[in-house]
Amino acid sequence: MPLSDFITALDELATQALAAFQATADKSALETARVEFLGAKNGRLKLTQQRMTAVDPADRPAAGQKLNQVKSTIQAAFEAASQRLESAALVQHRDPQFDPTLPGIVPKRGHLHPITQTIAELTDIMGRLGFTVADGPEIEDEWHNFDALNIPLDHPARDPLDNFYLATAGRTAGDGPLLLRSQTSTVQIRVMERQPPPVRIIALGRVYRPDQVDETHYPMFHQMEGLLIDQGITMADLKSVLRLFASSYLGTAVHIRFRPSFFPFTEPSVEVDMHWQDRWIEMGGAGMVDPRVLEAVGYDPEQVTGFAFGLGIERLCGRRHGITDIRNFHYNDVRFLHQF
Repeated sequence: MPLSDFITALDELATQALAAFQATADKSALETARVEFLGAKNGRLKLTQQRMTAVDPADRPAAGQKLNQVKSTIQAAFEAASQRLESAALVQHRDPQFDPTLPGIVPKRGHLHPITQTIAELTDIMGRLGFTVADGPEIEDEWHNFDALNIPLDHPARDPLDNFYLATAGRTAGDGPLLLRSQTSTVQIRVMERQPPPVRIIALGRVYRPDQVDETHYPMFHQMEGLLIDQGITMADLKSVLRLFASSYLGTAVHIRFRPSFFPFTEPSVEVDMHWQDRWIEMGGAGMVDPRVLEAVGYDPEQVTGFAFGLGIERLCGRRHGITDIRNFHYNDVRFLHQF
């Protein structure tokens, strides 16, 4: 085949392909045209390429160069048609009433949960009193949750019905059971195990007890644990710290009182009540750290003493905002939460 005939066939093919792609009105027609001209098996460009074997060997380099040019031209025409149809589809589906110059609808911004806000404020208050924040795991072993806190095996607090014990794969019988911590006092044990006196920390976080759900009880709630260990610490220091804390959080009109109580990890032990707006309310427990607890972590009770306290964060938050039902904190009702 003469070179001129081959080039003429390629030019005609390019002209027909460009016209076909430009005439397509939808994606189906475009795909039909693509298969006709660019199909890998029986496309017209592929068939024309096969005819190059009939061209004189001396003219084949020129024929191949022309073939590549035509192939690029047809491919570009296909891509241009494809882009044209995509743009047309976007215009067709665009809302004719949309005005891009109008201001958008500003989404409503969320805010921190009232419990999270309370934790941040308590952290700030206690930080100004010299306490640093410590943290610990919510899944604990019996040593940190009970044994090191001087809670004996026969104590009611260790009853399986009063705790969330976990069935954990991969643990042997010698490892002992795990449970969701029932108090943030576990953190004070972990801190004292790795830090010599003096210690001045607070621990804030979730604790878990299988309580019946009502206005004042929930299976998960939050505590703030405070611990101060040093030389010469007395009950007067405990009362001073709690009084300063209460007046900082609830105002100078608040008063606190101690009622004798019993906790295995403090001796003496007290219940802490706060009087505010003509009402007394129990906020938590406190006391001087029991010498057995100090010995369990390697401290010498003849050299150091200390106090610890645990306050319910939901109770503090509820007292501040007049919330009487603890369940409101956990039901995620935006009508309630947006007030804070």
